[in-house]
Amino acid sequence: MTDAVKLAAGLRRKERLQGAGLDLALPYLLLAPAVLIVLCVLVYPLWDGLRASAMFYRYGKPISFVGFDNYIQLWTDPQYLNSLWVTVRFVFFAVAFETVLGLSLALFCLREFHGIRLLRTILIIPMVITPVVVAIVFRLIYASDAGMLTAFSEAMGGGQVQILGDPLKAFIGLVALDVWEWTPLMFLILLAGLQSLPQEPFEAARVDGAGPWRTFVDHTLPMLRPVLAIAIVLRTIDAFGTFDQVFVLTHGGPGEATKLISIFGYDTSFKFQQTGYAAALFVTIGLIILAFALFAVRMLKRAGPE
Repeated sequence: MTDAVKLAAGLRRKERLQGAGLDLALPYLLLAPAVLIVLCVLVYPLWDGLRASAMFYRYGKPISFVGFDNYIQLWTDPQYLNSLWVTVRFVFFAVAFETVLGLSLALFCLREFHGIRLLRTILIIPMVITPVVVAIVFRLIYASDAGMLTAFSEAMGGGQVQILGDPLKAFIGLVALDVWEWTPLMFLILLAGLQSLPQEPFEAARVDGAGPWRTFVDHTLPMLRPVLAIAIVLRTIDAFGTFDQVFVLTHGGPGEATKLISIFGYDTSFKFQQTGYAAALFVTIGLIILAFALFAVRMLKRAGPE
């Protein structure tokens, strides 16, 4: 009888140990498919890009190992430096205008009045339109022969409006396109942030007799700062990768006035077949964006509550 009790106790102990082992392994088993997908979709392409950036290619085939030569060549290439400068200018102006307009629209739509839901819906429509379609529409608007701007100018007694043929005007037109398409994203994020703010400080400010401007500067802006910073960081990272609109609208022209880094990389890889050089270019841009994101996160933590 004693041996049977010991045997039963041993079996129960063994079952408990097996159950504990399964409980410990279960989270990792559940995470395994997601980890495998990340390895296949993210890690392998990144590794392959790093490998390709250290090779010299000819007609799509690796010829020799060149180490860091492609990276060194980048910072002595005037075309790369020019496209990087154009991209930085484009991102700065586009994100700045989108932030100001998005915040203004969010403050306006924060109030409740008749038709506000319809207005909010209309304001986010540009964001859901395919970028290629937006670029085609703006190309028709900017066309100097039969575009909307030219038709309006001629109706007012003027002449043709040259947008895409002038370097400065083409750059401004590209920024205007991006602002029209992506201001709704900033509007949506900032409106959600404004609606989540506590109402007690605003009620206290009204009791103290503070006007709208003082309320905005002293209460709204400081409390909205984390959401505003996140929106700017997300939009900046996304703007660095702008490709579709530029490719359809100007393809980097006239000259190199609108040649963003994405267009330069595309031409380098597919037009001139410099695969290793293009890989080094995109790895460098990825590292620049990553450094910017880490810097922004660090600044957010410093600005947060102690």
